[in-house]
Amino acid sequence: MKYLFSVLFGAASPYSPAIARPAAARRINPALPRLAGACCLSLLTMSLLLAAPGSKGAEADGAGQSAPPFREAYREIPMPPRFHVEHTELEGPVFANEEGKTLYTWPQLKLRNGYSGEAAGQIACYDEVVTVSAGLMSPYPAGLQLPELDSRPSCTDLWPPVLAATDAEPIGEWSLLLRKDGARQWAYREQALYTSVRDKKPGDTYGGYRRKRRADGSGDGDSPAGRVPAGPPPLLPPGFAVKTTSIGRMLTTHQNYAVYAFDGDSADKVACAKDCTRERQPLLAPALAKGFGEWSVLERAPGVRQWVYRDAPLYTYTLDPEPWSQVGSDAEGWRNVFTQRVPPLPTSFTRQRTLAGIVLATAEGKTIYTYQCGDDSVDQLACDHPEDTQVYRLAICGGGDAVRCRERWPYVVAGPRESSVSRAWRVVEINPETGRFADAGDPEALRVWAYRERPVYTYEGDKKPGDVHGGGTGEWRGKRNGLRAHWLRDDYMRGIQ
Repeated sequence: MKYLFSVLFGAASPYSPAIARPAAARRINPALPRLAGACCLSLLTMSLLLAAPGSKGAEADGAGQSAPPFREAYREIPMPPRFHVEHTELEGPVFANEEGKTLYTWPQLKLRNGYSGEAAGQIACYDEVVTVSAGLMSPYPAGLQLPELDSRPSCTDLWPPVLAATDAEPIGEWSLLLRKDGARQWAYREQALYTSVRDKKPGDTYGGYRRKRRADGSGDGDSPAGRVPAGPPPLLPPGFAVKTTSIGRMLTTHQNYAVYAFDGDSADKVACAKDCTRERQPLLAPALAKGFGEWSVLERAPGVRQWVYRDAPLYTYTLDPEPWSQVGSDAEGWRNVFTQRVPPLPTSFTRQRTLAGIVLATAEGKTIYTYQCGDDSVDQLACDHPEDTQVYRLAICGGGDAVRCRERWPYVVAGPRESSVSRAWRVVEINPETGRFADAGDPEALRVWAYRERPVYTYEGDKKPGDVHGGGTGEWRGKRNGLRAHWLRDDYMRGIQ
């Protein structure tokens, strides 16, 4: 049996978006401490990045704080009777079936050597077991035998199609597609809908996520063509958008630049005026705009109307170097705006400052890494869950040797009194030899922390708090099959996406 694996060590290349921005922002070099005209990133920012090694307290990223119980509002749209909307911890509102199981789509993505996923109006997920690679990820050719064929699932084993009743009728943006066997399958915005066998309870989203997707839904070419939770549009005025990140559902402009609020403002009065607005541009509302839901409008000067969200007037930061930035929250009193935050982190975890941003870390300050994997089949099946094949992970972390893997990439073991804190962060029992969930009562089982049901790790090469030497280990900087640091703030490589 032939397998082709590549273990690569490195980090993602800095990326500077080609979007029209103020001249000062365009001059910023993402590989160096940011310069904006004659101004540096500010002494405050640099002290945040280089000061004390870590903290369990509140940071600029805000992750792990006791977030207010906000739920993201969504726009009501027509939907078939058997479906409804579920609120989720990480993905905001999603569509669900009558059992509460999240609905997913498999949008087509351009990979290195072609496309994978489903084009609009097409179905590509069936019950045939794929046995060879598709050759979508150069330099690997097509036709390589995939591992563990005796237990390899088909696409529909993992992704049951959402079938329609015989009397079902299209409604709104919901339509019906015909499968090869003659069954009809529900689609939303022409994308076929599925559930995930990984989801067990209403509100689970273990099957996939919206992160790592660009604003237009496309990918980066290196990451797998994964499944994406489907949901209703957020309830926003024109000109705004919402992006799923590692720290919450971030409010942005339609150009994906971060939106900020100032603690000195209120719903009916602004403290940011005159010189303040040179760097903080108010997000202006049209003359006829009216408030709705959590949105209102403030007249900050005669004829000048500003959008207000949850009693906070909104701004952009002219020196933001790239989309989804947190740089504008470094100044005292300023913060990014979120429609909802991620759940609190385990209390034993810390945040460690690095030269590139803030990473999640253990109590001892060791950077925490997540593993991601998608195989090179036409099905693009995930291989990062304990119930998936472990062949790929063992190849990356230990050259196929489970013992070496545990030595190089130790699990983050939960303390004896620690327990799951949310669906995002759970304590699971793992068989250390196989990497799969342990059987009940297994005396050799390890109680480890898992993010989205996937165990998390530290790296033996990290010697002091703030080290991220393991970041990007694996194929294509860890995006296709490898380990990446869990960023709470990433100033250079967009790790919070």
